[in-house]
Amino acid sequence: MNELNLKGKVAVITGGAGIICSEMAKSLANQGVKTVILDLNKDAAVSVALAIEKEFKTASIGVSANVLDKTSLQAAKNEINEKFGPIDILVNGAGGNSPAATTKQERMEGTGNNKMEETFFGLQTEGFDKVFDLNFKGTLLPTMVFATDMITKKSGNIINISSMNSFRPLTKIPAYSAAKAAINNFTQWLAVHFSKTGIRVNAIAPGFLLTNQNRFLLIDEKTGELTARGKKIINGTPMERYCVPEELTGTLLYLVSDLSRFVTGVVIPVDGGFSAYSGV
Repeated sequence: MNELNLKGKVAVITGGAGIICSEMAKSLANQGVKTVILDLNKDAAVSVALAIEKEFKTASIGVSANVLDKTSLQAAKNEINEKFGPIDILVNGAGGNSPAATTKQERMEGTGNNKMEETFFGLQTEGFDKVFDLNFKGTLLPTMVFATDMITKKSGNIINISSMNSFRPLTKIPAYSAAKAAINNFTQWLAVHFSKTGIRVNAIAPGFLLTNQNRFLLIDEKTGELTARGKKIINGTPMERYCVPEELTGTLLYLVSDLSRFVTGVVIPVDGGFSAYSGV
């Protein structure tokens, strides 16, 4: 008996070729879930799917789609339904930050001695829009498309990927923090909206991992050492290290399984104690 009751289910993981979500896909495959690696990069998605099939002997496919294009997502859903049938699980993992939505200064100087282009006033709306849309609309639109199968089946699980920035915004990254806070609110709203349909909606808020999107802020390119910002994060994390992707999978499996069948509308931190620590 599979105590998690996941074997044979179909999961779509957006951003599935990325560092975090490819690990999540593997953890689902290890429970017998058919995984769909959905990514803008088709080659990367296919590569992850092939590796999953080889390691876990469970069906997996790589599908290309743009999470900001509903037509693209609908085409992907048609392909998924044709190959695997209706979708049971959606992991909204597509997201990330960008230097274009990042201030160079952490805080403005009260003396007035500021380079305005390095502060909030130097942010370009295009960069802000890009990051906010990728994280928030990149969760909203896939849910609109893929959750329709769950409505028909009267069962399903949606897992949104939030961030510790959603609770305590970090300096420099206002767009990313705002988008993740919006995801928390959306998770709660949708959980209530879907509460009588058999669909549960929850979120995971990872602590700090080294990813392709944040490496430029946390690691000095020349020395390979932690930047001052990277050191602040480690000092603010009681376990004094970064999270690794595998450490998110236990929470994922709990939330998509029958072990949590009365849990909906929650955002669970997996953060090494960051949210509990005042710095003193």
